[in-house]
Amino acid sequence: MNDQTDALDWNDDGVPISRRFDDPYFSFHDGLAETRHVFLAGNDLPARFVDGFHIAELGFGTGLNVLTAWQAWRESGIGGTLHFTSFEAFPLEKAQMETALAAFPELENLAAEFLAALGADGANCQGLKFNLIVGDARQTLPAWQDKADAWFLDGFSPAKNPELWGEELLNEVGAHTKPGGTAATYTAAGHVRRSLDEAGFDVERVKGFGRKRHMSVASLRA
Repeated sequence: MNDQTDALDWNDDGVPISRRFDDPYFSFHDGLAETRHVFLAGNDLPARFVDGFHIAELGFGTGLNVLTAWQAWRESGIGGTLHFTSFEAFPLEKAQMETALAAFPELENLAAEFLAALGADGANCQGLKFNLIVGDARQTLPAWQDKADAWFLDGFSPAKNPELWGEELLNEVGAHTKPGGTAATYTAAGHVRRSLDEAGFDVERVKGFGRKRHMSVASLRA
């Protein structure tokens, strides 16, 4: 399997852009704020945090989402362990992640701790157990033996990375969600919302981040 080494361009603000998908890894207009709006608020976090809460995501990217969630977890004072599982087909090298995350000074200490602990299959940090599952999520997610309380659906745009937005894969997301679980994504594409609905979620289109008019939030039906 090929990784993303030497497959990045960088804009003047330090945002990495995938050459493979011709899409940025995070928003040009403050990726940290975007993650908080879309994935934390979109999943009603940190209000739902309890010891052992499990987040899963499609698209690990630079690690920004896990660091943002971990920061919120630590600030919540819950204690115990946050579990976070990422499915990623084309993992970046640590040096690429470090360069990308340098755009967010408030995450500097967490990023250093996380990257120092990160191995091929994850990292154990204070309050965080991170699991990285490398490969095509259409194959790796069906084989996953766990379920998530919240999903961060963060593949590249559906038009450029349709593999992460197909009906069968989103059905697997539903099948790997705990009762009362949720999902959030930056896209409001109609076929994505319909597929989430068919996967067992109640789906709502809500205000997006920045210039994006809409995004999608979903709650697993009882």
